[in-house]
Amino acid sequence: MITARAAASFEPVGRSVASARSFVRDTLQGWGFADIVDDAVVLTSELVTNAVVHAGTSADLLCLRSDEGVRIEVADRYPEREIPLQASAINMGSPDREGGRGLQLCAALAGHWGVEYTPTHKTVWFQLDLPARVVGTRAAGPALPADLLPLADGRVRVAVVQIDRTGHITAWNEDAEDLFGYPAEQVTGKPLTDLAAWPHTPGTSTGIAEALQLSRWEGSYGIRAADGRVTPVYASHLRVRDTGGEPSTVCLLVRDHERAVLQTPLRVPASDTGTTSDGQSTDPFEVFIGYPAPDDLDGLLQRTVERARDMLDGDSAFLLLATDDETELEVRASTGLPSARQRFARVPVEAGSGRYGSARMPAVHDDLTAVPGAVPLLNGTGMRSVVTVPLKVEGRLTGSLGVAAEAPGRYSNEEALRLQFAADRIALAVESARLGELERLRRGSLNFLVEASDLLAGTLDRDQTLALMAQMTVPTLATWCAVYTIAHQASEPYLSYVLHEDEELIDGIKSLLSKVPPPDPVPTPGARVWTAPAEVAHQAALRSSMRSLGLSGGPTHQVTPGIGPTLATASAVGGETVVLPLVARNRVIGMLTLGKPTDEHFRQEILELAEDLSRRAALALDNARLYSERTAISQSLQRSLLPPELPTIEGVEVEVIYRAAGEGNEVGGDFYDVFPIRDGAYGFAIGDVCGTGPNAAAVTGLARHALRLLAREGLSGPAVLERLNSAILDEGARSRFLTLLYGEMRPQEDGSAELKVVCAGHPLPLRLRQDGSVEPAAEPQPLLGVIDDLELYEQRVTLDPGDVLLCVTDGVTERREGARMLGDDGLADVLTTCTGLTAGAVAARIMRAVERFASDAPSDDMAILAMRVPGLHKD
Repeated sequence: MITARAAASFEPVGRSVASARSFVRDTLQGWGFADIVDDAVVLTSELVTNAVVHAGTSADLLCLRSDEGVRIEVADRYPEREIPLQASAINMGSPDREGGRGLQLCAALAGHWGVEYTPTHKTVWFQLDLPARVVGTRAAGPALPADLLPLADGRVRVAVVQIDRTGHITAWNEDAEDLFGYPAEQVTGKPLTDLAAWPHTPGTSTGIAEALQLSRWEGSYGIRAADGRVTPVYASHLRVRDTGGEPSTVCLLVRDHERAVLQTPLRVPASDTGTTSDGQSTDPFEVFIGYPAPDDLDGLLQRTVERARDMLDGDSAFLLLATDDETELEVRASTGLPSARQRFARVPVEAGSGRYGSARMPAVHDDLTAVPGAVPLLNGTGMRSVVTVPLKVEGRLTGSLGVAAEAPGRYSNEEALRLQFAADRIALAVESARLGELERLRRGSLNFLVEASDLLAGTLDRDQTLALMAQMTVPTLATWCAVYTIAHQASEPYLSYVLHEDEELIDGIKSLLSKVPPPDPVPTPGARVWTAPAEVAHQAALRSSMRSLGLSGGPTHQVTPGIGPTLATASAVGGETVVLPLVARNRVIGMLTLGKPTDEHFRQEILELAEDLSRRAALALDNARLYSERTAISQSLQRSLLPPELPTIEGVEVEVIYRAAGEGNEVGGDFYDVFPIRDGAYGFAIGDVCGTGPNAAAVTGLARHALRLLAREGLSGPAVLERLNSAILDEGARSRFLTLLYGEMRPQEDGSAELKVVCAGHPLPLRLRQDGSVEPAAEPQPLLGVIDDLELYEQRVTLDPGDVLLCVTDGVTERREGARMLGDDGLADVLTTCTGLTAGAVAARIMRAVERFASDAPSDDMAILAMRVPGLHKD
């Protein structure tokens, strides 16, 4: 019956032979078959050489352990062979040939061997039987001449020291007095660590104080004797308890050079000798990991757990890495466990439920059912016995390595020491790879945050900012994301945006979250776990499953649509969910929620990156909010400066087109107005304040409202403008000069319209007659806001039926394309083509001509006022 197996593949390169030898040696040493390692290595080396060197193909190596021995198979992809005739001798080649000696060696060294063929592979296998051992013999050495035996005193003394649960000495025998010179009464009640000359076993990471807490321990340390000299000792500790249940530790100590009296023979890797069977120097790290070693952290950790499992003949293995502050351990690799999705799960080291109480020292648990929760990762996995050892670098905890088995009582202190031996050799490499990964993550994080900041700074639209926040986190940081916003402190969080990497699940997650009370808006920085979505999803999935059982007798199509989305949603949000507050200007304005699917967890580096992103996103979101509020206020104020709807004037068509320069501006320095003055009379105006933007818009508001007020007081056009000029000058430093065309219009019974016009520094109005001729309809006069005493006059104009009066601001006539300008003549040319058009069509054609005159967007405000007297209708 096969009780363990280990497999590896090797590329067709020369170094693969050494890698195969190391793999077999490591595997058999781990299984405890040191007696047959040399023969297995020799045979494997020859067979792998035949495959990768002579046949030029990759080699698949398989080691199988059984009760009878070890079977090793080497398969290559060179299946050509000669089928031997029955009863004919097989030619296995000459011993003097460079290659082809594999079968001869198999016949000479293996108890059983054979060759198997498939259309694609050729497999050579051999089996080595375990040597018979004398009953009761654990280990034995050869007979040696007396001069080669280790040197000892006339009598070997074994000190027996008993330590209570607090580490104080309670018993001290005579041999202890002889070895160290202290009488029993002098040391009883003192901590054993007070006598220690160095704090831990050289080459390991376990201190004496820690070793005294283990169930079994063996190792070296020094005891400072009464004369001040240090006596190196080899110790064997056994943890026991008395009839009252109090634990204590019995320590047996001998001089270090007499350690054979106590030392348990260890099945350490052959790399301890520093050379391989072919005499080449080896690296203990490479012997354990294999050659070539993975160049990435994940590959290194996965290879480590697989080798650790095989070395101790376990059913599973796992490796956890410590956070920078050594407060938590994070699952980074596992093998043989029911679910690989526990990756990045975290547990505290020192305190709290489910902690790893033995993370800082080796520990062996014979039966986890007696100490439930001792290793949280194994809860519910069926594993019963486990051995864990720390990974330490320069005394600092960097991780924990464990091997577990389904059967109880599989591991002892010997296996803990062997695993610690391996852990000490890989700890530095793991930490180096981890630091390299962290450096790459930090560089990637900086690039990510720079790009995120650029994107967030590129918009002031609230909805677009929410979308960017979610799209930057999914799928880079999380599988799904939800953004809650808070309008003001008294309002409840509102679910504003949901995104999942699978768009089909977005609606389901949004529906589920709408049934879950939102997370509390806690301003505390950092990510906190939120369990509500996973719990509600689990309950919903359970209810759906129960309903499906109730409908099990019905057609399938009645069940599937009902439970499919719910179960998919439950799986999507069933993993770890965290909430990060969005804090801007000392106020919580929302929450960023990140989630993983079932059994998945966030790694600490991702949470730290998400926290940095949340701070930037919060400020961008608040800026968008402030911008939206101010834009709304600005637009409301600007709209108040615009005139209401144009009045309907019987017998006259009126059309206005207005364009304010600048993004987001509705009102600028140009303005217009058409309003009733008194019965049958209407005032109209079009003006241009110096400049653009809010400052110019303030003067336009003053001018428009003053015009209406003064005109309705019955003042003439020149009087209205003179008083407006005084009001502008009264503004002092805020005043701006103003060009203005103002007029009064009165439709006549014969279909014409009488106009009184004052043109104060403004582009002259143009009159289009029915015959297509165009002429100015007024004369220029001084502009407003410059001098106190103005002498203005009004001019009378009659618009006959079919005539058009066009009034524009200088943004129209000064439209430029390079050195060219539209000008008054260009405007007149366009107007001559408008004969017979309505006022609306005339205004539209003028605007289209202005826009087409240049490719660039207009840089000045523009206003166009067109008034037309329709022709008389004949019966």
